[in-house]
Amino acid sequence: MGDRGEPEQPARPRSALFGSTGMAAVAALISLGVFAILRHFQAFSMVDMIVYRAEGQAVVSGHDLYTMRVPVWDLAATYPPFAAMLFVPSTWFDISALRALVTLLNIGLLGLLGWYSFTLAGWPRRRFRPAATVLVAGFGVWLEPVFTTIQYGQVNLGIACLVLYDLTRPDQHRGKGIAIGIAAGIKLTPGLFAVYLLLTGRVRAAMVAGATFLATALLGVVALPGASWGFWTKYVWDSSRVGVTELVDDQSMRGAVARLLGKHDPGLIATLAGGLCLVLGLTVAVLAARATREIRRAEAWGVVCTAITALLLSPISWTHHWIWCVPLLVLLGAEVAQELRLPRGMRRLRWRLVLAGTALVFLSYAMWLVPQAGGLGVPWYWQLPSSVYPVTGVVVLAVMGRRLLRIHRPTLARRIRSESEPADLSAQDASLTRQI
Repeated sequence: MGDRGEPEQPARPRSALFGSTGMAAVAALISLGVFAILRHFQAFSMVDMIVYRAEGQAVVSGHDLYTMRVPVWDLAATYPPFAAMLFVPSTWFDISALRALVTLLNIGLLGLLGWYSFTLAGWPRRRFRPAATVLVAGFGVWLEPVFTTIQYGQVNLGIACLVLYDLTRPDQHRGKGIAIGIAAGIKLTPGLFAVYLLLTGRVRAAMVAGATFLATALLGVVALPGASWGFWTKYVWDSSRVGVTELVDDQSMRGAVARLLGKHDPGLIATLAGGLCLVLGLTVAVLAARATREIRRAEAWGVVCTAITALLLSPISWTHHWIWCVPLLVLLGAEVAQELRLPRGMRRLRWRLVLAGTALVFLSYAMWLVPQAGGLGVPWYWQLPSSVYPVTGVVVLAVMGRRLLRIHRPTLARRIRSESEPADLSAQDASLTRQI
């Protein structure tokens, strides 16, 4: 009761909103505080950030970009010249300050990735998304791909944000495709999203993405002609510059086959496996995106399946490339929320099991437990932990493929019947003719 005996008014929605966001912020800050302590004692090297800074320095000083090697780690530049041009601002800071700035930037990008993931999935309601975004920024750092992205000072979160920024814009937007083209100009694999746009009928956006990618390459040619010639004619085809395929760090399909066969070069088998993943993955992604009447989050499933396909197809997909686990987990959370809104008797466990299993995979750090971290001679009972991300990716594609097959099975059955009926009638007519 109030001071004058009137009944207390219920809390205003805005107050409730700020309250939930405030509590989420407190929880996130506690999580990030623990992360900062761990980061301090573990002394993150942020080696990839140092490579990026060296690339920017090579652009500034005019040194050969692709013969440069970073001391101690002996690492080379692997991205297109356009990316090296974007790394020039990193040379304005010393390494200590850059470590702090890049860490803060990646945490901010993690929150932005969460926001775009919620927008893509259409869940939760808008008024709850600020709190949910804060929680992603605070607790998402413990997901292994995110943890290692921050540990190495990688650019994966920025790449994913560029892609999702484009894919959450209306199809009618004239600029749709520009961000995907820029992402592909920095790192080639996001170019598969332009193919996805093309196959799902968004031709203009796909063309815009392709044109933007070509513009980034042209900028590289104009600014760094020698480096551009070397990259596009030689270094782009040399995956050995990126790293060793069979390492447990490599969670691509090719890496999984290399460890399974115990070979440094898995050869034709890995190529066929990658090609199969490309065909089946894109098929599932496109069919999912087109099933807008049958699947509530059709576009989200199409995007996530395309991302998984790109990760499986790439010759080398380091564990930190799998930051696409964030939109995947958000999407699975949306499916669980929808399932829980059903009457109790109609609820099924499938999405809750898939969500729990997927979260466990990306929180497990399983590949780092494998004794043969070099990747050769991995016993059969360590094969699953050594390739847990590609296996999970294939399972997700299979789950969605089964869902699509169940949706389209009646249509396929009707089509088969309609095609067989004329043949049956022709056979009957022939039989009657013979009898006459």
